[in-house]
Amino acid sequence: MEQALDLMRRLPPAKVTENLTGLVDLAPHLTEELLARVDQPLQVAFDSIARKDFLLCDYNRDGDSYRSPWSNTYFPPLEDGMQPSPATRQLEAEANDTFCAYREQYFGVGTSSAYLWDLENGFAGCFLIKKDAQHAKKATLSSGVWDSIHVVEVVPDARGAAAYKLTSTVMLQLNTKVGAQLSGSLTRQAAERLPVDAGHMVNIGSMIEDMEGRLRNSLDQVYFQKTREVLSAVRLPVDDTLRADSKQAINMQAHVISEMLRKQNKANVAIKPSDLGC
Repeated sequence: MEQALDLMRRLPPAKVTENLTGLVDLAPHLTEELLARVDQPLQVAFDSIARKDFLLCDYNRDGDSYRSPWSNTYFPPLEDGMQPSPATRQLEAEANDTFCAYREQYFGVGTSSAYLWDLENGFAGCFLIKKDAQHAKKATLSSGVWDSIHVVEVVPDARGAAAYKLTSTVMLQLNTKVGAQLSGSLTRQAAERLPVDAGHMVNIGSMIEDMEGRLRNSLDQVYFQKTREVLSAVRLPVDDTLRADSKQAINMQAHVISEMLRKQNKANVAIKPSDLGC
């Protein structure tokens, strides 16, 4: 199992579904565990009873059927599918209404779903958001997909509080009009003990809101900025911002070459300036 997960981490994130399908074909005895441990891009299905879309994941799957959080019905129909207790189901309906409002406020368009299930000493839930930006208006961006998966475990105590453990994963894929692609995933965890006076959904919603804010900042300020920095160092843009024949571009090129020469001296590896295009 560890070798299979290590292989998935090394394969292209944009083809995680294809890679997972191939891995399951090679090792069918690991199917259930792989589906539970490998995050895949969320798929959308339609609830013909409630007339609403809902998201598919391993947390609402029973065999080949998926339970809709709106009508509490499995599609395709399943007679003995797993169901939450009445109290948990009532909380699940509240969670879907709350999370739908959250999604509309922060994402505008998209699809959201929330699923809850009972634990021996509490309950757990999965909160999903998918935003598919097809035909984006950006000059260089053709499409993009944001998938966020938040799994929460809640353990109440006898003193009017509860322990909350949150694991959040964001999967992002961007496609440009020139054929380039940027994709990847980011996972973070958080744990808090909070009073339940205002209700579990308030506490869970606050934790998810804070976590998504941190994940968005990490993607924007760390990963995107680092990508821009690397690209600027290895090539010379020819747009109006920085022309290839400008003094700034020439100085940048000289700086990169000098840094590479300095590092090769430390590593005692022979790199000639002619190898760098000088």
